[in-house]
Amino acid sequence: MSPELAAISMFIVLVIFLFMGHPLAFVLAGVGVVFGFIFIGPQFFGIFLERIYGTMDNFVLVAITLFILMGNFLTMSGVADELFKALRVLLGPIRGGVGLAVIAVCIVFAACTGIIGASVVTMGLLAGPMLIRYGYQKEITMGMVAAGGSLGILIPPSIMLVMMADQAAMSAGKLLMAGVLPGVTLGVIYMIYIAIRCGINPKLGPPIPAAELELIPFAKRVIDTFRYAVPPLALIFLVLGAIFFGIATATEAAGVGAFAAFLMVVAYKKLTWRNFADCLYQTSRTTTMVIIIIIGATCFTGAFLGLGGGKAIVEAMLGLGLGKWGTYFLIMIIYVILGCFIDWIGIVMITFPIFLPVAQALGFDMLWFVAMLAINLQMSFLTPPFGYALFYLSGLGIEGVTLAHIYRGVVPFLILQAIGVTICTIFPEIVVWLPNAMLGK
Repeated sequence: MSPELAAISMFIVLVIFLFMGHPLAFVLAGVGVVFGFIFIGPQFFGIFLERIYGTMDNFVLVAITLFILMGNFLTMSGVADELFKALRVLLGPIRGGVGLAVIAVCIVFAACTGIIGASVVTMGLLAGPMLIRYGYQKEITMGMVAAGGSLGILIPPSIMLVMMADQAAMSAGKLLMAGVLPGVTLGVIYMIYIAIRCGINPKLGPPIPAAELELIPFAKRVIDTFRYAVPPLALIFLVLGAIFFGIATATEAAGVGAFAAFLMVVAYKKLTWRNFADCLYQTSRTTTMVIIIIIGATCFTGAFLGLGGGKAIVEAMLGLGLGKWGTYFLIMIIYVILGCFIDWIGIVMITFPIFLPVAQALGFDMLWFVAMLAINLQMSFLTPPFGYALFYLSGLGIEGVTLAHIYRGVVPFLILQAIGVTICTIFPEIVVWLPNAMLGK
């Protein structure tokens, strides 16, 4: 079989089994084993085992476990709940102020957890019913919670960026730094949008009634905000500062962050044996899922590259004659389409062996290119029909909210995400300035 036909056949079989609803990890591994055995021979199993051992021996991947543990500790501490309550009454007098508080807390929470499910579910349960009770439109409420919660996959500590750095064979620390400013930029764009829309039409996001605000002195609002904002901000500086100033690697910083998050659980008096056991269980469960998918993907890519599929597709894409930027936009469009049907782990594992050699051949800055793919993948959490954030919100069962409200609500934020991708494409300094300024490179 020719490399071109082998590549096409592998992808067709992969897509068929994914749409049949089979787990991603087993589909990747199964397709890889079948094609590897048939077209490479029994020696493929040796290649497969060698690739698995190489993955298990990767010290960088330890950061994924530690960042997940840190995020679960932060969720257990309840600091996001208290910070939202404080910001709610501080920004409440402003039109759309509670919505601005949601995005602000999502940015802080994203920089502490890196786990989409935790951010979306926490803010959905905490802010969703409250916003609707205050008279916020259901669509804009669901849109801001879904979009804000999804920032956790881009703003470090992000398990997605760590995995992407591993697959792209680049510094995890530099890629984490590359996600900071784009993530904050997206958050600011969301806040500007909410402020403008609610400012023009107060019915979308009315201010908190003055009678309620009078019960809480302004000084107390400010003090409570600082009280609950300082610990997570200190944690962010501890983790990202250690990476930025070259004091620690991403894995070492993740360990320090997990320990600091544990101390926050103790300080906020939320530590119980039951909570601690649940936290370890959730961490183990998430980590196992990620690692199994990595193993399945390494089998698939081993067979795909061994059959010459990677080289064939690179040559085919370069032969389209689209040029450097035409090819770039084609890749971005492909990512948006894939994001409608496959989660980010599958997209990264399937496409990196194909698109990264293309980008390298076209002369792109690989740090910027990989970061742009990460920014693009923000859309995969909001794009119907299978955006994960949509299902997280739907599963919460918020009274009066239907799936139609959620789908309509995320459309403006998908447009804002596309604007964010465009801004970072036109002004690449937003992406590369911080990692290039790192010490101890």
